[in-house]
Formats: sequence, structure tokens, C-alpha cells
Amino acid sequence: MTDTTATAATPTAALSAAGVSIWLDDLSRERINTGNLEKLIAEKNVVGVTTNPTIFAAALAKGEAYDEQVRQLAAAGVDVDDAIFEITTDDVAKASDIFHSVYERSNGVDGRVSIEVAPALARDTKATIDAAKKLSDKIQKPNVMIKIPATVEGLEAITETIAAGISVNVTLIFSLERYRQVIDAYLTGLEKAKAAGIDLSGIHSVASFFVSRVDTEVDKRLSAIGTDEAEGLKSKAGIANARLAYEVYEQQFATERAKLLVEAGANEQRPLWASTGVKDPSLPDTLYVEALVAPNVVNTMPEKTLDATFDHGHITGDTVTGTYAESNDVLNKLADLGISYDDVTETLEREGVEKFNVSWGELVETVKNALEGAAK
Repeated sequence: MTDTTATAATPTAALSAAGVSIWLDDLSRERINTGNLEKLIAEKNVVGVTTNPTIFAAALAKGEAYDEQVRQLAAAGVDVDDAIFEITTDDVAKASDIFHSVYERSNGVDGRVSIEVAPALARDTKATIDAAKKLSDKIQKPNVMIKIPATVEGLEAITETIAAGISVNVTLIFSLERYRQVIDAYLTGLEKAKAAGIDLSGIHSVASFFVSRVDTEVDKRLSAIGTDEAEGLKSKAGIANARLAYEVYEQQFATERAKLLVEAGANEQRPLWASTGVKDPSLPDTLYVEALVAPNVVNTMPEKTLDATFDHGHITGDTVTGTYAESNDVLNKLADLGISYDDVTETLEREGVEKFNVSWGELVETVKNALEGAAK
């Protein structure tokens, strides 16, 4: 593979040239109001944004950017849930406008801003579908994606939301088997949309496969084993798992079923690498960027990871295709040590939903306090 850094001015430009769309895993009104997003688009090749309850809780907890809207909502007597809905959809709508030129330039592939359905709905199919449609109807921007968790109950919600012509960012994917089910849910949704006469070309989706959290959980189990062999496998599971997810993507979109839909105007559902901030300080801070370079993927990065990549990332082209045998070898060695892949991924999904629920609770508390303070 040619070294893309030879022709690109910066590591983030090299990453883009290698086929990776860089999305920022953060959003706040301060970013919107100060021109920070435009700067990241212009200077660091950022072409999209993802949000989640944790991000909104952090944004609302600091700064004064939301004070005026909170005062207006308090004066109108709006309750906490409706206030959260108004505040977060406002941010996403404004960010969507900022990214609209990227959306147009990329023919709808990038320039995307994602907003998540409330995490409390993760086990409720119908409520998730209703919430996805409500968010889409409220924001009314073609470049918005609605985030739906890849729980068992979320699979049908993904299908029905896609079938309604709404673009979806599927989140909290940890296992290869669940990822196959997510792709099936997407293709089923496209088939339903096609049967209903909806233009498939306007429907986009990404499948968010989490990386560093896999290492955190597996490495904890490896530490408990404590042998040299166990130590030697640390910080390898997350990358191996994600690389095998890319193999699944290649296989599933090479099927006759997927090809027929693409011929009818549909878009492939791109893999998205999430949780790409390095949790272990002993590891290189660009590890989950450099090791997961492949055509037609998204890497959504916290700003710290984006800055590290821009500053000293070493991008050398595709680092995924051709790694499947060694990636399988990593997972097989973990199994030989008694680490259950299924137990790891089930634990991570459960904890992922719980963590977002906790963040949502913090968001509710922050907005509740702000509304009460503004009403005095």
C-alpha cells in the first residue's frame, strides 16, 4: 500500500485520503457559537459529529451558552424532558447547518450529525421507533442521523426507522454476531422502504462498533489470569474485534441481497469505529486510529484523540484488510485462556446502556436545576 502521508499535508488529511471519514465525538453550543466546528472542518478534516447523553450532560454542566434558552423554557413552564428535547435538538439542528456544505459535497455520505434516542428506551422497540421519528420530525435536516442502540429490541427499531426513510447511526455494537444482525436489520429496512416507493439513495446508515471498551474489559480479565501469555494479549482484543467486523462488512455487502439494493440506489452501511480514545495511558494515544485505517469507514474521535492524530498520527494506508487471520488468532487465544467472547460482549452491551442511563440522569438533574434557577 502506498504511504498516504507522502501526499497529504497533515495526518488527518492522510487519514481522509485513506478512506476514513473523521467525525468528532462531541458537541456543545459553545463549539457552535465560537466557530470551533467550522475551524475543525477547515483545519483537521472533520466531516461529521456524534453525540450521546454523556456529551450533552457535560456540555450543559459547564458554560453559559445555554442560559438564555433555559430562561425562555423556564418562563414557558416547559418540563424537564421537553426542555432536554428542545435544547439537544437545537444544538443538532445548528450543527447540521454548519455541516451542510460537507453533506452536499460528499453527496450525503458525510456532513452527518447524530442524536440518540433516550437510553431508557433501549429495551422498548415501539418507543424507540416513535422517539426516532419524533427526533427526525423535529430537526427536519437531511444530514441528521438518529442513533439507536443495537440491543435485541433495537434491531426491529432499526429496520422500521430505515423503512420510514430515516437515516440511522446504530450504536453500542460489541459482538460480530450482533453486527451481522444489525446489517440484516438495515437491509430489511431498505427492502421495506423500496417496497413503499421510498428513494433509497437518501437513506444512509453507519454501524458503530466500539473498540477501547473491549480492551478495558478483556484486559481486566487478563490481569486476573496474570500469566505471561495473558499479559502478552493485552490491548489486542479491541483492534482484532474491529478488524473482523470490517471483514463482516465486506462479506455482507458482497452478497446478492445487498448488491440488488445498492443497484436500486441504496447506500452501504459503513462501519464506524467508536470509543477510540485510548483508556490505558501506557498505550500510544493514536492506537485506535492508526490500527483501523480502511476504505469507507468512519472514526468518531474525542477531541483529545483528534488533536493527537493531527499532531503526530502516522497514517500508512490500509491497516485492516489482510489482518483477519491474525485477528482470529487473538480471539482464539483469549478463548483458550478461558475468556468468553460472548460474556465480554454481553457485559459491555449491558454496561453501555447503563452508562448512558446514568448520563441521562445527570442531564435531567442539570436541566432541572437550571430550570429551577431560571424560574427564581
